[in-house]
Amino acid sequence: MTGDNWRTLTPPQPLPDPDSTGKMNVNGAGIHYAKYGTDKSEAVLLLHGGLGAAEDFGGQISALAENYLVIAIDTRGHGRSTDNDQPYGYELLASDVTSVMDALNIDNASIIGWSDGGNIGLHLAINDPDRLTGVFALGSNYHTSAIRPSAFSDALVGAYVGHAAAQYARISPTPDAWEGFSGKVFAMWGSGPVFTEEQLAGITVPFLVAAGVYEEAIDEAHTKKMAELIPGAKLLLIENASHFAHWQQVEVVNKAILEFLAGK
Repeated sequence: MTGDNWRTLTPPQPLPDPDSTGKMNVNGAGIHYAKYGTDKSEAVLLLHGGLGAAEDFGGQISALAENYLVIAIDTRGHGRSTDNDQPYGYELLASDVTSVMDALNIDNASIIGWSDGGNIGLHLAINDPDRLTGVFALGSNYHTSAIRPSAFSDALVGAYVGHAAAQYARISPTPDAWEGFSGKVFAMWGSGPVFTEEQLAGITVPFLVAAGVYEEAIDEAHTKKMAELIPGAKLLLIENASHFAHWQQVEVVNKAILEFLAGK
C-alpha cells in the first residue's frame, strides 16, 4: 500500500459465495441475511454502514468464516432487504438484529460493526448486553456531536455515497427508491445516536473502538473518548486509513478483528 492509500475509496472485495441466504419479516421489513462457516458454532454478526450492504465486508468474510459462523445482515431498506414507512433509528435497527438472532436460534454473538453497524452494536451493548459476546466498532460514534462539520463536503465521503447509490440500484429489490431511502438514513444521522457518558460507563461487554487515523466523518477526540468511557475497551487507530479502513487496510483490520475475537 502507498503512504496515501487513505485518500482513495478502495472498493471492497467481492462477497464470497454464501453457504445459505434467507429473508425474514421483521418489524414490518424483509431482512436479508447470508450465512458463512455454517459448520462453526460461535456466531459473529456483520453489520454494515449506512447506505451500504453486506458487500461492505467482502474483504473480511472469508477470514472470519474459517473459525466462526458468520451472519452478514442487510439493514432494513439496505442491500437486499426491504423497508416500510417507519423512520430509521438505532433502537429499531437493533431490534431487527435481535429478531434475526431469535429466528436463527442464536442466543448471543459478537458484532463486527462498521459506522452505523458499530452504532447498532453500541446500542445493544447498552440495552441488551446478554445477547452479545463482544463488539468491534469501526468508525462509529455515540453522539451526533462527533460528526465533523466537513464530513458531507468531503470528496471521499461523496465518492462513497455515489458507490452506495450504484450498489443500491444494482441489488435492491426497490432500485428506484434511492431518494426516499437515503433521506431516511440522513435523517437518522442528524438525530442520533445520543448516548450519555453514563450509559457508556455501564457497558460490560468486551469492546474494541477502531478508526482510521485519517477518519473523515468522526472526530478523533470523540473516538478516543468513547474508548475511555467504556470500561476495559481497547482503542485501535489504523495507520494509512480513513473511515473506510476495512477496505483500505484489509489485512490489518482482519488481523485486529481476529485477535479481538480470540482474546475477549
